Amino acid sequence: MAQPPGARAREPGAHRRPALTALAGVLAVLAVLLAAALVPLSVLAHQDVASNGFDAVVLAITAAGLVVARREPGNPIGWLLLAVPVGLLLSDDSHSYAWLAYRSGRHLPFGPAALLLSFAWIVLIVALPLVILLFPDGRLPSAGWRWAMWAYLAVVAVLVAVGNGATVAVIAAHDVRVDSTGGLAAVDDPSGPTAWLSTVMVLVFPVLVAFWLLFAGRLVVSWRRAAKAPGQERRQQLKWLMTGALAALGAGAVNTIISALDPHASAAVQAVTGLLNDVGLAAFAVCVGMAILRYRLYDIDRIISRTLAYAIVTGLLIGVYAGLVLLATEVLRFRTPVAVAASTLAAAALFTPLRSRVQRRIDRRFNRARYDADQTAAAFAARLKDAVDLDSVRDDLAGVVQRALEPAHISVWSASAADRERLLAGQ
Repeated sequence: MAQPPGARAREPGAHRRPALTALAGVLAVLAVLLAAALVPLSVLAHQDVASNGFDAVVLAITAAGLVVARREPGNPIGWLLLAVPVGLLLSDDSHSYAWLAYRSGRHLPFGPAALLLSFAWIVLIVALPLVILLFPDGRLPSAGWRWAMWAYLAVVAVLVAVGNGATVAVIAAHDVRVDSTGGLAAVDDPSGPTAWLSTVMVLVFPVLVAFWLLFAGRLVVSWRRAAKAPGQERRQQLKWLMTGALAALGAGAVNTIISALDPHASAAVQAVTGLLNDVGLAAFAVCVGMAILRYRLYDIDRIISRTLAYAIVTGLLIGVYAGLVLLATEVLRFRTPVAVAASTLAAAALFTPLRSRVQRRIDRRFNRARYDADQTAAAFAARLKDAVDLDSVRDDLAGVVQRALEPAHISVWSASAADRERLLAGQ
């Protein structure tokens, strides 16, 4: 049927947009409520409230997912980002409740449900690799990748079924033992009737890693194609994604190294590493959200160069500080307070010149546009000191602006002596 004059065609699925927007809001509110419930549950379970409270950092993932889901409800990436904090916080709440149900002597109801829901963290393994696979528009590049996605989900489903099956078996045998965090001991540390879980994990985990590498390989292919494309937008989006992924992987690597070096680390160290993990995940989600929404898309080069520069400078200064302290205390035999004070002053004095030198080198490699603009402006300033002809200065200025900023149009206006006198008289 023909539409009346002036009528606008509705977008496909536009009638569902209000419902999807409301659903995104409900998931965000649920994540906030789960984060709020974590504090009283931790207090009642005599767990580290500060450590568990740091988990609220994942609400940054909620914010990123909410914005993407509301702006682009047809893009599954927003919904995957919303699912991550809900799953992680639900798992943390369930662990605390399971401790109350099985170790506090209160005999609370729904203890078995809490043990099963404690596996909700598995949503992290499901969502983040799929975000990478579907980035940025939520579509798969080909039908072959659809088979890869379903195969990956099948492997994760096996992992969930095995974990929940073992939990149900332990509950049915009335042999529930939870550790200090509320985790089911027979699953977190398989032994006896659940020793077979270790064998399953040895078989399943390499398959998961293979899929993760496959999805990462898809990113490399996308990067190569974006490099050949006429526009730079997709390349900038991939830079945002890779920056967030490196932040999450770096935080996870530090956490893994610390756990391997000190398996019985103090609660404070565990809290810091847990916070670092959550910050890495939040950074990943925020980077993905900014890339999808194309918000400040071309600032990524500046962010990368600044991050690398400060990371390098921090590492160098820490090395200088530690070396000076050891030199002063072990070789020169100064007192420790004097050595620490002198080393601190030396590191502080080195910060500005070291940062400037490192920043120039990083910009030359990772922020070439900024580096070239700075070099062009510096060369113009050097020529300006010896220039005496106004016309040549004006032409040189126009050329510098054109090379540095590439505007569509340039106009240079210079006031004559009479104009300057009239302007001064008008003041």
